[in-house]
Amino acid sequence: MIKKIHDFLAGWPMTIVGGVFLLASFILPRVGWPQGEALAWVCVVICGIPLLYLAIWRIIHNKGISKISSALLISMAMIAAILIGDLFAAGEVAFIMEIGALLEDMTTARARKGLKKLIALAPETGRVIRDGKELVVPAAEIRKGELLRILPGETIPVDGVITVGETSVDQSVMTGESLPVDKAVGDEVFSGTQNRFGSIDITATKVGEDSSLQKLIRMVEDADKNQAPTQRIADKWASWLVPVALLIAVIAWLVTKDVVRAVTVLVVFCPCALVLATPTAIMGAIGQATKHGVIIKSGEALEKMGKVDTVAFDKTGTLTYGRLEVSDLVPTAEIGEAELLKLAASAESRSEHPLGKAITERAKSDGIPLLETANFKMAAGKGISAEIGGKPYLLGSEAFLAENGVTLDAAASNALNTLRAAGKASVIVSCEGKVIGIVALSDTLRPEGAAMVQELARMGTKSVLLTGDHRRAAAYFAAQVGITDVRAELLPEDKVGNIKELMQGGRVCMIGDGVNDAPALKTADVGVAMGAMGSDIAVEAADVALMTDDVSRVPYLKWLSNTTVKTIKGAITLSMCINFVAVTLSVLGILTPTTGALVHNAGSCFVVLLATLLYDRTYKPT
Repeated sequence: MIKKIHDFLAGWPMTIVGGVFLLASFILPRVGWPQGEALAWVCVVICGIPLLYLAIWRIIHNKGISKISSALLISMAMIAAILIGDLFAAGEVAFIMEIGALLEDMTTARARKGLKKLIALAPETGRVIRDGKELVVPAAEIRKGELLRILPGETIPVDGVITVGETSVDQSVMTGESLPVDKAVGDEVFSGTQNRFGSIDITATKVGEDSSLQKLIRMVEDADKNQAPTQRIADKWASWLVPVALLIAVIAWLVTKDVVRAVTVLVVFCPCALVLATPTAIMGAIGQATKHGVIIKSGEALEKMGKVDTVAFDKTGTLTYGRLEVSDLVPTAEIGEAELLKLAASAESRSEHPLGKAITERAKSDGIPLLETANFKMAAGKGISAEIGGKPYLLGSEAFLAENGVTLDAAASNALNTLRAAGKASVIVSCEGKVIGIVALSDTLRPEGAAMVQELARMGTKSVLLTGDHRRAAAYFAAQVGITDVRAELLPEDKVGNIKELMQGGRVCMIGDGVNDAPALKTADVGVAMGAMGSDIAVEAADVALMTDDVSRVPYLKWLSNTTVKTIKGAITLSMCINFVAVTLSVLGILTPTTGALVHNAGSCFVVLLATLLYDRTYKPT
């Protein structure tokens, strides 16, 4: 019952009613009706009851010194003003504090408008093909593996892979890309994105709570569950300000014998701005990050990121795309690159091995027709054998060929060593006992990696590579992006150990995407997961998710953290300066409870404005 009364009185409608009566109590006595001052009681009741409720609730439920809150100090100031007969000052203190709380809610809502749009974008229905018929069903009833048809202008209800058709998809909600992305058969599409032009059929791969949009929404909701240490510090400051304010008020009363000055000290000492500074700035920053495809789960992670001096990267799926592609075709006999690829892809056409599939996909993408094969055999973990045009072919590792009596000549050995030094996987191709060429495959480096590492270095942040890959592959990719500290062939527990070692010298951020990265993401001061392609476990373990899988957002994240902390500290400093000046003027008798409340709460509104501006700040690389 009490909670319902509190919620009713604390909203905008009743607060406005209280403000109208407060204004009337100020004007009417000055136009010849002194009894009008009593109208301030309406404002005291409407705005004062929620204030007293909050103060008492914190005294009962909070622990230790946190029982003493800003609401308690403001309640004391309000009661003191009533006792000296200044009803307008009492009503004004309660009214402006309530306005400050509502402004905070408005700022938070504005800062989170980008997050709320995500929830609104969740489609309610989908067009499913069942038994050859199109049925519009609730999105929650769509099952994994079902075929869906998406018409132009419709929102895609689940994650899926295109099986029929071509189109352009507006996926700015997920990636921040300003232009639609062309999609064709085999391409992946995400829930919540919009089909712009062509009609497509997709096979559902992630539905319901597993879809990209729902995963994003859950992470957005997590952003409200944690408070930053700075926010807790601000609350502590508000706690010790109460006894300080009481002490100064008592001294002012004892020295000046003027109780009005003591009451004014209590009024201007109310720490509204101090308490408002952090939550509004944190939510403004979280809202801005979401616009750039970065989901920050807590204010604590945001604050810590600014203090990070070492960023540890996983390799596969983080600095690279995490998919093998044919990188080199090296003929060692009298055949061309296209012929080598044609023979290798034909032999591998029945293979289920990732290397074989990558070779076949490259031939298909290049429009190379495959040849018929016979007698296909696969030696697990070694290679394959097949007949093409009646000739026997062997494809695999050097050891596999040696087992079958095939040796490498000097040219093939030199080429193989060069490819290995570049960290590439190699498939040796032989025909009738003679090596005819080598097909090399490699993960693809993200193009933004090198610039990102350079930008971090300019920010005074060291980059480290932690990977389970072989040392040669790790060293090759690290050199491409400019990382000199390389730690390779690591198991998950080894990554944790390296993170702990790095943390002994400073603050560490870990960036990864796989299940094996989850322990390291949890161990680091800040864990950042590749949200679009990364595993669900990695995303859940991390403090921050890059929904664009764009590692160039890491310097932006560090800039945003530094900017947010500076905004918070600047707002706190401003509020303390205003309080100091106002207390001095109160002790001197220059300010009254009425004017003191106006000066003090003007500072609170200015602090809220600073946090609001943070939402629209622009990152400019150094």
